[in-house]
Amino acid sequence: MTSAGIVIAGGGLAAQRAAETLRRHGYDGALTMLAAEPELPYDRPPLSKRFLAGELDESELRFRDDGWYAEREIDLRLGDPATQLDVAQRAVVLRSGRRVRFSRLLIATGSAPRRLPGTAGYDNVHELRTLADAHRLRATVAPGSRVVVVGAGFIGQEVASTANRLGAEVTLVEALPAPLAGVLGTELGHWFARLHGEHGIDVRLSARIARLHDARTVTAVDLDGGERIACDSLVVGIGTVPATGWLDSSGLDDRGVPVDAACATAVPGVYAAGDASRPFDPHVGAHVRTEHWEAAARQGATAARAMLGLESPPAPPPSFWSDQHGIRIQYLGHAYGADRIAVEGDPAARDFTATFTRDGHPVGALLVGRPHALAAMRRRLTTTPEGNAA
Repeated sequence: MTSAGIVIAGGGLAAQRAAETLRRHGYDGALTMLAAEPELPYDRPPLSKRFLAGELDESELRFRDDGWYAEREIDLRLGDPATQLDVAQRAVVLRSGRRVRFSRLLIATGSAPRRLPGTAGYDNVHELRTLADAHRLRATVAPGSRVVVVGAGFIGQEVASTANRLGAEVTLVEALPAPLAGVLGTELGHWFARLHGEHGIDVRLSARIARLHDARTVTAVDLDGGERIACDSLVVGIGTVPATGWLDSSGLDDRGVPVDAACATAVPGVYAAGDASRPFDPHVGAHVRTEHWEAAARQGATAARAMLGLESPPAPPPSFWSDQHGIRIQYLGHAYGADRIAVEGDPAARDFTATFTRDGHPVGALLVGRPHALAAMRRRLTTTPEGNAA
């Protein structure tokens, strides 16, 4: 068993930002990162966009090169993920059987794709979470190939958009009445449906997969309405679950670890950040997962600062961006709980802002084709009704 130091369980964005912050602020003790994948830590958002399109090389996804970790004396262990947390012994058990002791621990193991029932064992069913997933999917998307995407969340829409740009025949299947209806409402959700339809994507709403055809390779799917759609690749994008099953005997909640504003858990010296965590959201009065790039980056840095006894500024409104059909789309704040939506601009021209308000105060926004408006909108959302910064 190695000597105790700070251990970061995970190799994603939250883990990377935590390691950078610890070294930047003078922590010179033992620092270990436990990455589940065999690759150097890398950025995931391009997987469904530029990497899938073949516009980025694998090396361009990496946060840092090998030398960066060596120079900072970070013990980066690849392909040997955490499988158990021994709280009493202050140790993480790895898949290899090795035990790594810690004085402080960051849980940053991210999330895993939610599986579509009945799809196990098919060789052309894809999820998109890892670099290996992206390589596998990229090899199948080609001009004329038939791609069925299940789930019209942001990831599903990005994959559909990229596959469409590569010349594939794309069908997008969504169980809700409109894409993102549960987040943005049906009015804005239908704008996304029209966007994809205008680019030749066949969008099926209020539809579910009822049956897969053939034994090991899906050649067609039946929708619950009875229609059959031929396919060469089936991509499942129906959300994620926290990759925290390794915590099931620790006493921590493996459905996503609740944390406070400093990313601290109920166990002293143990922190959680990114998709594995559930920060407290004052807007809803509960711990909820954020699952966004910017939130993971901020939480990883916040946890690292807390480990060193440093405070962090208040969290800004959560935000997220998506690139679809050459359009930058940004979402920030919280649309849920809004009692009014005001649209300014021209949705038909793909240039508009939708502002969500509650009791006359802006609580969220969707920006389409307006990347330069993000900073001003963020300031609006962080100002109280009385005109003071939140």
